[in-house]
Amino acid sequence: MRPTQFLAPDNMHYLLGLYDRYKSDPGGLEPEWQKFFEGFEFALSLNLNGSATPSPQPTSPTTFTKDEIIRHLEEEFKVMRLITAYRTRGHLYANVNPLYPRKYSMDNLPIPLKTVDLDKSVLNKVYQAGTEVGLGPTNLRHIIQMLLDTYCSTIGIEYRYIRIPKIVEWIQERVESVKGKIQFSKEEKIRIFEKLMQASLFEELLHRRFTGQKRFSLEGAEALIPALDGVIEHGAENGIREFAIGMAHRGRLNVLTNIMRKPFEKVFAEFQGKGIANVFFDGDVKYHLGYSNDIIIETEKGKFQVHLSLLPNPSHLEAVNPVVTGAVRAKIDNLYKDHDLIAPILIHGDASLAGQGVVYEHIQMSRVLGYKVGGTVHIVINNQIGFTTSARDGRSSTYCTDVAKVTLSPVFHVNGDDPEAVTFVTQLAMDFRQMFNRDVFIDLVCYRKYGHNEGDEPSYTQPLMYKIIRKKPSPLKVYEDKLLKEGVLTPEMIKEKKEAFKNYLNEEFQKAKGNPEYEISEELGRFWANLRMYRHDEPDEDPETKVEEAVLKRITDAITRVPEGFHIHRNLKRLLQQRKAMVYEKRQLDWGMAEHLAFGSLLIEGYPVRLSGEDVERGTFAHRHAVLVDQETGEKYIPLNHISSEQAPFYVYNSILSEYAVLGFEFGYSYAAPHTLTIWEAQFGDFANGGQIIIDQFISATKTKWRRMSGLVLFLPHGYEGQGPEHSSARIERYLNLAAERNMFICNLTTPANLFHVLRRQLKLSYRKPLIIFTPKSLLRHPECQSPLEAFTQGKFVPVYDDPEIPDRKKVKRLVLCSGKLYYDLLVERRHAKKYDVALIRIEQLYPLPTEEIEAILKTYPNVKEYFWSQEEPENMGAWGYLLRKFHLVPLQLVSRKESSSPATGSYSQHLRQQAYIIRKTLDLSPKAPLITIKI
Repeated sequence: MRPTQFLAPDNMHYLLGLYDRYKSDPGGLEPEWQKFFEGFEFALSLNLNGSATPSPQPTSPTTFTKDEIIRHLEEEFKVMRLITAYRTRGHLYANVNPLYPRKYSMDNLPIPLKTVDLDKSVLNKVYQAGTEVGLGPTNLRHIIQMLLDTYCSTIGIEYRYIRIPKIVEWIQERVESVKGKIQFSKEEKIRIFEKLMQASLFEELLHRRFTGQKRFSLEGAEALIPALDGVIEHGAENGIREFAIGMAHRGRLNVLTNIMRKPFEKVFAEFQGKGIANVFFDGDVKYHLGYSNDIIIETEKGKFQVHLSLLPNPSHLEAVNPVVTGAVRAKIDNLYKDHDLIAPILIHGDASLAGQGVVYEHIQMSRVLGYKVGGTVHIVINNQIGFTTSARDGRSSTYCTDVAKVTLSPVFHVNGDDPEAVTFVTQLAMDFRQMFNRDVFIDLVCYRKYGHNEGDEPSYTQPLMYKIIRKKPSPLKVYEDKLLKEGVLTPEMIKEKKEAFKNYLNEEFQKAKGNPEYEISEELGRFWANLRMYRHDEPDEDPETKVEEAVLKRITDAITRVPEGFHIHRNLKRLLQQRKAMVYEKRQLDWGMAEHLAFGSLLIEGYPVRLSGEDVERGTFAHRHAVLVDQETGEKYIPLNHISSEQAPFYVYNSILSEYAVLGFEFGYSYAAPHTLTIWEAQFGDFANGGQIIIDQFISATKTKWRRMSGLVLFLPHGYEGQGPEHSSARIERYLNLAAERNMFICNLTTPANLFHVLRRQLKLSYRKPLIIFTPKSLLRHPECQSPLEAFTQGKFVPVYDDPEIPDRKKVKRLVLCSGKLYYDLLVERRHAKKYDVALIRIEQLYPLPTEEIEAILKTYPNVKEYFWSQEEPENMGAWGYLLRKFHLVPLQLVSRKESSSPATGSYSQHLRQQAYIIRKTLDLSPKAPLITIKI
């Protein structure tokens, strides 16, 4: 750290004392202070001799008066304050907006000299403070010009709020060493020009050939293409082997073709409606589709192969952010083992970055252990407008990127009309990411040539902005003129390059036009190579999921053992003893133990398991305790990671208090790690409301829209125990409404054995589907909710359970279908009332509905007079509406709470009355019949 960084007027007496020591014994001071006072005397001597510029050997007096020293030190302080002002606030005055250019001179300074109590009379005076910005002792005019070039040109830099001195020093040195004079070779400038040209000419062709079709053009922001090219090229040179990209619509087609190298022919075909859908795949609009490709990067440092993937995303703009980083984390964990070999790039719109809450949630995850990816490069296509809303009306913050300050991430604002500055900034950002493994933001300030889509008229709402835009030369034209002026290109060279690329685009267009249709490949690549795409017209597989007793005992031994000297909580010590007894003595397992055995058995077989969510290490209801904490040291121990030396890893992470971003992250993880059991657990199933966009847009529809699969598991605690409207219902009806084409498994399980088998089934299938499990709360410790050990060693998943307690099926007059926790309430009360003319059939898998299995059970009850569906949820919720549409084997009557706008009552006594009604009505008991489970 340079000592001048700490200079302040209050230090005057201290500095005078140091100066006295320097005069008497220069060698007695630290080297940095020696250099400071050498430069200070040098500058002072120049000023006293009237020299306006430094000279190698100025004539200097051997001594200075105290007044001269103090006066000059005070001015040095003021110059230092001026330097700090530019470093801190220069970005506010930078010339980064191509629509409203700014120019400065000594007569028009963005930060006036009077701000630091100086005036023009000192512009030619020499100051040691020039050393602080790498100039050495020099006059104030030179210092200010350097600050203007560095901090107020076409790059504006926000970094002084970062509270990590090493980072501040690194950024400061990198940008100030250039002194605003960015240097690229002739070859590099030509490459930048070519990428800008390709972006521009591609958009022109689309505009001409597909008039009126939405494409969300990049025009006005074409510098994004050389920016991404710079990130990828520079990243490849720095050792990165894969980039995962997430972005919304604007510029997506340009990125697909000019960066991802998707054949132009295919994009043109998609504009003609070809190759997007078939009978098993509905497809999506072309500016939502993803793509991946291996490309070769050639630079002066050699050839590099880089894998690029652009993830598909819906119109919920920023929703893709956590999906991208989740996929990256999966590849770090399972492939690269090093975050310096893969990097996520997120491309935002300015309005969505500032306006959408998932951005904040996602950024908060960036430094959290279970979600770190080594830093994300954020690029903002800053159109200065969102749909029709101006930036002024679209946010309260100064910048759209102000959320970056949450994680102390630097922000580089850059003028989209200066592609060299853009390229410099992207390379700097890539270096920063690799150096510090933190997020970095590039605010690409540009504009949107057309409306939100090409059919909109933007001047309806933004007449002044679009008057400027219509008169403005394109970014390509601006850069052309610059290179012509510099002699880098000639008019003939420009014409030749443009004609060649136009001809190529026209050839690709004619190929697409001539091809009648494009096949949609069913092949899955990379990590999915040994899996297949499932079809909605085929029944689901029913793989073997049982596990030998010896294996279960081996797992039990490992998870009930703690290291010697580990101070476990006394209650947990008892819990571990109970778990061991479940297997070795009682041979009856509860929910928590079944879960551990499912995880452990998969780990032994080489399948990693990842469990994430709020409080999952302990479990919201204290049933899991996957992580043990030493009561004296706070050290953590994860028993499931100590089964064997050859096992796969068990990852368990308490998440930040977020549903939307965390669920998106876990979806992305499952998307890139099909051989990992990836689970997100909601604290209460009701809280999944916060992640509904991920559920609707990604989890339920990924295969239908994008021909992709995910095996993500959702644990959603569900059940009516009188805990109120937000702690009762996981909204079963919502998931059933999203269920179609065999796209998910939706289960409301009642036995630990079924949990065990359904989790193992996820990874034993030859394809992947999301699995929604409505997990219990009170059943976690319910004495009836246990399974015999034999159900784990001999059985498999059971989609529907017959009633095991009916003594004579011919005497059953009423057959009740139900699901989940309600079964046990009914079971206990039926025993008490001895109502064995009522049979209770449990549907464990609600979707796909096991119709054949249900029908087979119904046939064993020959004298049933009435059939009921009984549910805890109100009439307009739960599975009832779904069953009305899909269940036609027998006519069903409903028992439920009355329809309601709220999922549950907040009154416990009211809850008990409602629950009593459901039980009595279902079992055909008198309204006054006493119930042993409910005391009102």
